[in-house]
Amino acid sequence: MKATGIVRRIDDLGRVVIPKEIRRTMRIREGDPLEIYTDREGEVIFKKYSPIGELASFAAQYAETLHKTCSLSVVICDRDAVIACAGVPRKEYTDKALSRELEEIIEGRSLYVRREDAPALPVLADHSAHGVRCAMPIISEGDVLGCVASVGEGDTDPQHRSPIGEVETKLILTAAGFLGRQLET
Repeated sequence: MKATGIVRRIDDLGRVVIPKEIRRTMRIREGDPLEIYTDREGEVIFKKYSPIGELASFAAQYAETLHKTCSLSVVICDRDAVIACAGVPRKEYTDKALSRELEEIIEGRSLYVRREDAPALPVLADHSAHGVRCAMPIISEGDVLGCVASVGEGDTDPQHRSPIGEVETKLILTAAGFLGRQLET
């Protein structure tokens, strides 16, 4: 654990303010759920809570099924990072931060389908080799929790782009809807 040197007092309602610098660094937004842990030494630890993270193994199986049956490369993300993928190198994608563009798609709460003449949007913040083809946010009980996206290798090169069909779009919509419903139960 890393010391920050920042000290805050608890108010009369039991609240403590997390400094803006830490919220920005840890990408904690207003309304984000935090999980609270304690240990025997008296430490209280706040950890960003990801409801999608609880479905990580299920999401990985779903992504793998889409890849095997439809030859579709897929990433499944929470609001900050990739939690499951298939058809792309797991080590390069799992737990990596999302690009600003993909975060904007998630916050937009609607289906994104790349136009043929549009530049490919990167999946990861470090501008990975794969581009987003089609993405749908995962919405559960009105909250945006992440997204399911089909990705394509070489999508940054216009000569290697293949058109995005209705079947691919429907599969991504179905996956996002299904995962959202799984989180409601």
